[in-house]
Amino acid sequence: MRLDQFIATSSSLSRKEARRAVHAGNVEVDGEVWKGTGKHVPAGAHVLLEGRQLTLQGERYLMLNKPAGVVSATRDSDHPTALDLLPTELTRNLHIAGRLDADTTGLLLLTSDGQWSHRITSPRVDCPKTYRINLSTSISDSAIKTLETGVMLHNDSKPTKPAQVKVLEQKLIELTISEGRYHQVKRMLAAVGNHVEALHRQSIGNITLDPALKPGAYRELTDLEVASAD
Repeated sequence: MRLDQFIATSSSLSRKEARRAVHAGNVEVDGEVWKGTGKHVPAGAHVLLEGRQLTLQGERYLMLNKPAGVVSATRDSDHPTALDLLPTELTRNLHIAGRLDADTTGLLLLTSDGQWSHRITSPRVDCPKTYRINLSTSISDSAIKTLETGVMLHNDSKPTKPAQVKVLEQKLIELTISEGRYHQVKRMLAAVGNHVEALHRQSIGNITLDPALKPGAYRELTDLEVASAD
């Protein structure tokens, strides 16, 4: 890892500020002052910034129970973001693996591990996502059959992949899909003549929202949950 990247990753400095610190002679690597920001830091090296040792954080994997009104973004000038719900010290280099609309609630995964999130969100990976959906009217048998066969959505060139439907109550269903098209769940229900009143994501792959998490609360993923995306 380049020295400027190492400093930016393990401290509160930006990449630009890290380069300034290096050029000013404020950084030592294994007892030697380094003034080249592009030099690569050896594994296990001791890096000091103004006499304070820097340590790389491990990758972070979090689940958040996203409330309504919070946007799935790292920054937004008009709305609270998912990262606003976390302690500042946890947010560095975090990104969202699988976004939700502002009015959709439930499981949101955040990580600093780009390869891990790619394995969850890549269109080439059939990662199932389960949603609990409140509908405006009871779902019909014909609508269920269409959802489980594949729905042709407006302006799309091919139908959706077959979904799984579980009826919980008259106007409450669980829908499992393995794609991530734009507003897909809402568009699928609209295509079969219904309307989504409320949408809540329950699970992504083998990771299920912890029922102990209240809206806005988060926790780290377990090792088993992290490994389930491999």
